[in-house]
Amino acid sequence: MLTRIVVALVILAAALGTTLWAIAAPDRLPETAFEALGEPDLANGELIFNAGNCASCHGASEESEADDAAVVLTGGHAIESDFGTFHVPNISSGPEGIGDWSFENFANAMLRGVAPDGSNYYPAFPYASYSMMDIGDVNDLWGYLRTLPASDNEAPPHEVSFPFNVNRAIGIWKYLYMPDGAYVSIDPNDMVLRRGQYLVEAVGHCGECHTPRDMLGGLEADQWLAGAPNPSGQGTIPNITPAGSVADWSADDLAYFFESGFTPDFDSVGGSMVAVQRGLATLPASDREAISAYLKAIPEH
Repeated sequence: MLTRIVVALVILAAALGTTLWAIAAPDRLPETAFEALGEPDLANGELIFNAGNCASCHGASEESEADDAAVVLTGGHAIESDFGTFHVPNISSGPEGIGDWSFENFANAMLRGVAPDGSNYYPAFPYASYSMMDIGDVNDLWGYLRTLPASDNEAPPHEVSFPFNVNRAIGIWKYLYMPDGAYVSIDPNDMVLRRGQYLVEAVGHCGECHTPRDMLGGLEADQWLAGAPNPSGQGTIPNITPAGSVADWSADDLAYFFESGFTPDFDSVGGSMVAVQRGLATLPASDREAISAYLKAIPEH
Protein backbone atom coordinates (compact mmCIF):
# COMPACT_ATOMS: atom_id res chain seq x y z
CA MET A 1 0.00 0.00 0.00
CA LEU A 2 2.82 2.40 0.93
CA THR A 3 4.56 1.67 -2.37
CA ARG A 4 1.40 2.57 -4.27
CA ILE A 5 1.09 5.84 -2.40
CA VAL A 6 4.72 6.74 -3.13
CA VAL A 7 4.29 5.88 -6.82
CA ALA A 8 1.11 7.95 -6.96
CA LEU A 9 2.84 10.91 -5.35
CA VAL A 10 5.76 10.66 -7.76
CA ILE A 11 3.37 10.58 -10.71
CA LEU A 12 1.43 13.53 -9.31
CA ALA A 13 4.63 15.51 -8.74
CA ALA A 14 5.82 14.74 -12.27
CA ALA A 15 2.49 15.80 -13.73
CA LEU A 16 2.54 19.02 -11.72
CA GLY A 17 6.11 19.73 -12.73
CA THR A 18 5.29 19.14 -16.41
CA THR A 19 2.30 21.47 -16.17
CA LEU A 20 4.30 24.22 -14.49
CA TRP A 21 7.10 23.82 -17.04
CA ALA A 22 4.59 24.29 -19.84
CA ILE A 23 2.94 27.28 -18.17
CA ALA A 24 6.34 28.92 -17.66
CA ALA A 25 7.36 28.68 -21.32
CA PRO A 26 8.06 32.08 -22.95
CA ASP A 27 5.00 33.04 -25.01
CA ARG A 28 5.74 34.93 -28.21
CA LEU A 29 3.29 36.93 -30.30
CA PRO A 30 1.62 35.08 -33.19
CA GLU A 31 2.74 36.03 -36.69
CA THR A 32 -0.75 37.42 -37.38
CA ALA A 33 -0.04 40.20 -34.86
CA PHE A 34 2.34 41.80 -37.34
CA GLU A 35 -0.05 41.90 -40.28
CA ALA A 36 -1.21 45.23 -41.69
CA LEU A 37 1.40 47.31 -39.85
CA GLY A 38 2.59 50.19 -41.99
CA GLU A 39 5.57 52.48 -41.71
CA PRO A 40 6.03 53.91 -38.20
CA ASP A 41 4.49 57.28 -37.43
CA LEU A 42 7.53 58.98 -35.90
CA ALA A 43 5.57 61.86 -34.36
CA ASN A 44 3.32 59.42 -32.53
CA GLY A 45 6.38 57.36 -31.62
CA GLU A 46 7.90 60.40 -29.95
CA LEU A 47 4.65 61.01 -28.07
CA ILE A 48 4.62 57.40 -26.82
CA PHE A 49 8.29 57.71 -25.86
CA ASN A 50 7.58 60.78 -23.75
CA ALA A 51 4.35 59.44 -22.26
CA GLY A 52 6.22 56.28 -21.26
CA ASN A 53 9.06 58.32 -19.78
CA CYS A 54 11.61 56.02 -21.41
CA ALA A 55 14.49 58.49 -21.01
CA SER A 56 14.31 58.57 -17.20
CA CYS A 57 15.46 54.94 -16.94
CA HIS A 58 17.32 54.33 -20.16
CA GLY A 59 18.81 57.77 -20.83
CA ALA A 60 22.26 58.86 -19.71
CA SER A 61 21.85 61.31 -16.83
CA GLU A 62 23.79 64.13 -18.42
CA GLU A 63 21.76 64.00 -21.65
CA SER A 64 18.39 63.56 -19.98
CA GLU A 65 18.98 66.70 -17.91
CA ALA A 66 19.49 68.86 -20.98
CA ASP A 67 16.26 69.90 -22.66
CA ASP A 68 17.87 70.55 -26.02
CA ALA A 69 20.08 67.45 -26.14
CA ALA A 70 19.23 64.33 -28.10
CA VAL A 71 18.53 61.54 -25.64
CA VAL A 72 21.13 58.77 -25.69
CA LEU A 73 19.52 55.59 -24.38
CA THR A 74 22.72 54.22 -22.95
CA GLY A 75 21.19 52.46 -19.92
CA GLY A 76 23.36 51.30 -17.05
CA HIS A 77 21.36 52.63 -14.11
CA ALA A 78 20.99 50.22 -11.19
CA ILE A 79 17.57 49.37 -9.77
CA GLU A 80 17.80 47.79 -6.34
CA SER A 81 15.00 45.54 -5.12
CA ASP A 82 14.25 42.77 -2.66
CA PHE A 83 14.98 40.29 -5.45
CA GLY A 84 18.38 41.64 -6.49
CA THR A 85 19.89 44.54 -8.40
CA PHE A 86 18.77 45.06 -11.98
CA HIS A 87 20.83 47.08 -14.45
CA VAL A 88 18.87 49.02 -17.05
CA PRO A 89 19.94 47.97 -20.56
CA ASN A 90 21.18 50.07 -23.45
CA ILE A 91 18.23 50.38 -25.87
CA SER A 92 19.91 52.77 -28.28
CA SER A 93 20.12 52.21 -32.03
CA GLY A 94 23.67 50.85 -31.77
CA PRO A 95 24.68 47.18 -31.85
CA GLU A 96 25.23 47.18 -28.09
CA GLY A 97 21.63 48.28 -27.79
CA ILE A 98 18.76 47.09 -29.95
CA GLY A 99 20.16 48.19 -33.29
CA ASP A 100 20.42 44.61 -34.53
CA TRP A 101 16.90 43.67 -33.42
CA SER A 102 13.94 43.18 -35.71
CA PHE A 103 10.61 44.81 -34.95
CA GLU A 104 9.32 41.35 -34.01
CA ASN A 105 12.05 41.14 -31.35
CA PHE A 106 11.05 44.54 -29.99
CA ALA A 107 7.31 43.81 -29.98
CA ASN A 108 7.81 40.50 -28.17
CA ALA A 109 9.95 42.25 -25.56
CA MET A 110 7.41 45.03 -25.01
CA LEU A 111 4.18 43.05 -25.17
CA ARG A 112 5.23 39.61 -23.91
CA GLY A 113 8.44 40.16 -21.93
CA VAL A 114 10.33 37.73 -24.16
CA ALA A 115 13.94 38.37 -25.23
CA PRO A 116 15.23 37.73 -28.76
CA ASP A 117 16.92 34.54 -27.51
CA GLY A 118 13.56 33.24 -26.24
CA SER A 119 14.21 33.77 -22.52
CA ASN A 120 11.93 35.67 -20.14
CA TYR A 121 12.78 39.20 -19.11
CA TYR A 122 12.64 40.07 -15.43
CA PRO A 123 9.56 42.20 -14.65
CA ALA A 124 11.80 45.04 -13.48
CA PHE A 125 11.20 45.85 -17.16
CA PRO A 126 7.51 46.92 -16.88
CA TYR A 127 6.24 44.77 -19.73
CA ALA A 128 3.24 43.73 -17.63
CA SER A 129 1.91 47.25 -18.19
CA TYR A 130 3.20 47.51 -21.75
CA SER A 131 1.38 44.27 -22.61
CA MET A 132 -1.81 46.36 -22.80
CA MET A 133 -0.36 48.65 -25.47
CA ASP A 134 -1.60 48.73 -29.05
CA ILE A 135 0.94 47.10 -31.36
CA GLY A 136 0.59 50.04 -33.72
CA ASP A 137 1.92 52.36 -31.01
CA VAL A 138 4.72 49.89 -30.32
CA ASN A 139 5.59 50.03 -34.03
CA ASP A 140 5.65 53.83 -33.93
CA LEU A 141 7.83 53.80 -30.80
CA TRP A 142 10.21 51.37 -32.53
CA GLY A 143 10.55 53.71 -35.46
CA TYR A 144 11.24 56.69 -33.22
CA LEU A 145 13.85 54.85 -31.13
CA ARG A 146 15.80 54.10 -34.27
CA THR A 147 16.18 57.83 -34.97
CA LEU A 148 17.99 58.43 -31.66
CA PRO A 149 21.80 58.32 -31.28
CA ALA A 150 23.67 55.06 -30.81
CA SER A 151 25.63 54.19 -27.68
CA ASP A 152 28.32 51.56 -27.23
CA ASN A 153 27.69 51.25 -23.49
CA GLU A 154 27.20 47.71 -22.23
CA ALA A 155 25.18 47.49 -19.03
CA PRO A 156 26.42 45.08 -16.34
CA PRO A 157 24.54 41.80 -15.89
CA HIS A 158 21.77 41.68 -13.32
CA GLU A 159 22.79 40.68 -9.81
CA VAL A 160 20.12 38.15 -8.86
CA SER A 161 20.63 35.06 -6.73
CA PHE A 162 18.81 31.73 -6.49
CA PRO A 163 15.89 31.09 -6.80
CA PHE A 164 15.14 34.37 -8.59
CA ASN A 165 17.78 33.68 -11.21
CA VAL A 166 15.85 30.67 -12.55
CA ASN A 167 14.63 32.16 -15.81
CA ARG A 168 11.87 29.66 -16.40
CA ALA A 169 10.33 30.60 -13.05
CA ILE A 170 9.65 34.08 -14.40
CA GLY A 171 7.07 32.44 -16.63
CA ILE A 172 5.16 31.43 -13.50
CA TRP A 173 5.27 35.06 -12.36
CA LYS A 174 3.85 36.08 -15.73
CA TYR A 175 1.08 33.51 -15.43
CA LEU A 176 0.13 34.93 -12.04
CA TYR A 177 0.49 38.65 -12.69
CA MET A 178 0.31 39.59 -16.36
CA PRO A 179 -2.96 41.55 -16.73
CA ASP A 180 -5.71 40.06 -18.83
CA GLY A 181 -7.58 43.35 -19.05
CA ALA A 182 -7.75 46.85 -17.61
CA TYR A 183 -7.16 47.39 -13.89
CA VAL A 184 -10.30 49.46 -13.33
CA SER A 185 -13.70 49.66 -14.99
CA ILE A 186 -14.64 52.85 -16.78
CA ASP A 187 -17.43 53.91 -19.13
CA PRO A 188 -16.36 52.27 -22.41
CA ASN A 189 -18.21 54.95 -24.36
CA ASP A 190 -16.25 57.80 -22.79
CA MET A 191 -13.35 58.31 -25.20
CA VAL A 192 -11.58 60.75 -22.89
CA LEU A 193 -11.53 58.23 -20.04
CA ARG A 194 -10.45 55.48 -22.40
CA ARG A 195 -7.51 57.55 -23.59
CA GLY A 196 -6.57 58.43 -20.02
CA GLN A 197 -6.77 54.79 -18.96
CA TYR A 198 -4.54 53.74 -21.85
CA LEU A 199 -1.92 56.37 -21.04
CA VAL A 200 -1.92 55.62 -17.30
CA GLU A 201 -2.31 51.85 -17.19
CA ALA A 202 -0.35 50.86 -20.30
CA VAL A 203 1.99 53.45 -21.84
CA GLY A 204 2.77 55.46 -18.70
CA HIS A 205 2.89 52.30 -16.52
CA CYS A 206 2.01 54.50 -13.52
CA GLY A 207 0.88 51.54 -11.45
CA GLU A 208 4.38 50.09 -11.42
CA CYS A 209 5.40 52.71 -8.84
CA HIS A 210 2.09 53.97 -7.40
CA THR A 211 0.55 50.55 -6.62
CA PRO A 212 1.69 48.34 -3.71
CA ARG A 213 3.11 44.88 -4.43
CA ASP A 214 2.77 41.51 -2.74
CA MET A 215 5.62 39.31 -1.55
CA LEU A 216 6.31 38.03 -5.08
CA GLY A 217 6.44 41.50 -6.58
CA GLY A 218 3.05 41.41 -8.26
CA LEU A 219 0.82 44.48 -8.22
CA GLU A 220 -2.02 44.39 -5.70
CA ALA A 221 -4.73 45.26 -8.19
CA ASP A 222 -7.35 45.91 -5.50
CA GLN A 223 -5.13 48.77 -4.29
CA TRP A 224 -4.63 50.32 -7.71
CA LEU A 225 -2.61 53.58 -7.47
CA ALA A 226 -3.03 53.62 -3.67
CA GLY A 227 0.65 54.39 -3.04
CA ALA A 228 3.64 52.19 -2.34
CA PRO A 229 7.18 52.14 -0.99
CA ASN A 230 9.62 53.96 -3.22
CA PRO A 231 11.46 51.41 -5.41
CA SER A 232 14.66 53.35 -4.67
CA GLY A 233 14.18 52.59 -0.97
CA GLN A 234 13.66 56.17 0.21
CA GLY A 235 10.21 57.36 1.21
CA THR A 236 6.95 56.40 -0.44
CA ILE A 237 5.25 56.94 -3.76
CA PRO A 238 1.96 58.76 -3.06
CA ASN A 239 -1.59 57.55 -3.30
CA ILE A 240 -3.02 59.29 -6.40
CA THR A 241 -6.57 57.95 -6.20
CA PRO A 242 -9.40 60.45 -5.51
CA ALA A 243 -8.94 59.79 -1.76
CA GLY A 244 -5.17 60.17 -1.76
CA SER A 245 -2.65 62.98 -1.78
CA VAL A 246 -4.41 64.75 -4.66
CA ALA A 247 -7.89 64.43 -3.16
CA ASP A 248 -8.34 68.21 -3.01
CA TRP A 249 -7.04 68.79 -6.52
CA SER A 250 -9.43 69.34 -9.39
CA ALA A 251 -8.93 67.72 -12.77
CA ASP A 252 -7.71 71.10 -14.01
CA ASP A 253 -5.20 71.23 -11.14
CA LEU A 254 -3.84 67.84 -12.17
CA ALA A 255 -3.61 68.81 -15.83
CA TYR A 256 -1.77 72.03 -14.92
CA PHE A 257 0.63 70.11 -12.69
CA PHE A 258 1.44 67.74 -15.56
CA GLU A 259 2.07 70.72 -17.82
CA SER A 260 3.96 73.07 -15.48
CA GLY A 261 5.23 71.03 -12.55
CA PHE A 262 3.45 73.32 -10.09
CA THR A 263 0.93 72.17 -7.49
CA PRO A 264 -2.21 74.19 -6.63
CA ASP A 265 -0.36 75.70 -3.62
CA PHE A 266 2.59 76.65 -5.86
CA ASP A 267 4.95 73.98 -4.67
CA SER A 268 6.97 72.34 -7.44
CA VAL A 269 7.43 68.77 -8.57
CA GLY A 270 10.32 66.87 -7.01
CA GLY A 271 12.05 63.53 -6.84
CA SER A 272 11.52 60.90 -9.52
CA MET A 273 8.36 62.70 -10.66
CA VAL A 274 10.49 65.48 -12.19
CA ALA A 275 11.38 63.33 -15.21
CA VAL A 276 7.82 62.01 -15.49
CA GLN A 277 6.39 65.54 -15.49
CA ARG A 278 8.93 66.64 -18.07
CA GLY A 279 7.64 63.98 -20.42
CA LEU A 280 3.98 64.73 -19.70
CA ALA A 281 4.55 68.42 -20.47
CA THR A 282 5.35 67.51 -24.08
CA LEU A 283 2.01 65.75 -24.61
CA PRO A 284 -0.99 67.41 -26.21
CA ALA A 285 -3.21 69.20 -23.69
CA SER A 286 -5.97 66.71 -24.53
CA ASP A 287 -3.80 63.83 -23.29
CA ARG A 288 -2.98 65.56 -20.02
CA GLU A 289 -6.68 66.27 -19.56
CA ALA A 290 -7.52 62.63 -20.30
CA ILE A 291 -5.04 61.42 -17.68
CA SER A 292 -6.53 63.85 -15.16
CA ALA A 293 -10.09 62.73 -15.93
CA TYR A 294 -9.10 59.09 -15.48
CA LEU A 295 -7.39 59.75 -12.13
CA LYS A 296 -10.55 61.45 -10.89
CA ALA A 297 -12.75 58.56 -12.06
CA ILE A 298 -10.93 55.59 -10.50
CA PRO A 299 -11.94 54.00 -7.16
CA GLU A 300 -10.83 55.65 -3.93
CA HIS A 301 -8.33 53.86 -1.66
